[in-house]
Amino acid sequence: MKKDTVDRRQFIGRSAALLGATLLRPSAAIAAPPPAATDMVSLGKTGVNICRLGFGTGSTGGSVQRGLTQEGFTRLIRYAYDKGITYIDTADNYRTHQMVREAIKGLPRERLFIQTKMPWHKPPFTDTPLQEIDRYRKELGVDYIDSLLIHCATTPTWPDDLKRMMDAFSEAKSRKLIRVKGVSCHGLPALTRAGREDWVDVHLARINPQGHHMDGADGTWKEPGNFNAAMPQIRDMHRKGRGVIGMKLIGNGDFTNPQDREKAIQYAMTCGFVDAIVIGFASPAEIDEAITRMNAALTS
Repeated sequence: MKKDTVDRRQFIGRSAALLGATLLRPSAAIAAPPPAATDMVSLGKTGVNICRLGFGTGSTGGSVQRGLTQEGFTRLIRYAYDKGITYIDTADNYRTHQMVREAIKGLPRERLFIQTKMPWHKPPFTDTPLQEIDRYRKELGVDYIDSLLIHCATTPTWPDDLKRMMDAFSEAKSRKLIRVKGVSCHGLPALTRAGREDWVDVHLARINPQGHHMDGADGTWKEPGNFNAAMPQIRDMHRKGRGVIGMKLIGNGDFTNPQDREKAIQYAMTCGFVDAIVIGFASPAEIDEAITRMNAALTS
């Protein structure tokens, strides 16, 4: 056998061995991308995924987003979508359902995560909640709602008082009109009770390490927030498999100092029990800043 034939066979054999070793160790060849603000992440143990950063439409009760006009709002939603933000948070109280419907026209529904919220303090929400869910779907222009929350529970008796509404949410979930259900709370009494309710899939929780507009003694709007008391409750919710979405990261818009925004986002991204966050946006610059700060916090 000629020497060059042997050399060729040896070369081919060595090359195949090296290729096989590389295929067996893909991590050596391709590094996993770093975590990012626009990643799709698990929402607790609900089996549902959500974009880590959400677009909020409720700044000052939704007046900020409504003030953009439909054209400006649509342009901003599309800017966020092009950046990778596919989670949109709204509520009946914000009066932005129809604006969201117009803004998402033509976007692939399966890529979007739409969350809305139902008030509980008066009819028709307390009397005919299933009819209200149908209204929401029509207003949003969707067949189903990804996440439906009881909006702003304030008392420790809310599960007893709102059983009819909770049963309606459960029925809507069984009929696949909604994917997950939950609650947002104002005040430690309501928050503490929420942690004991297995009915809850998702908590929209007020989180910032400054304790600004966070849950306090009785849930009144301007009461001092008790960060040290609220965080263990929210952490326990997540340990039980609930999805946790953080809100009030910008202190209800009061954090005009960039250092405060940095501190809040850093905490939410590193505490280990927040799946996603939602921020009310009014400009492309605010979206870019949130993405930049989140990406930096996630890789720090």
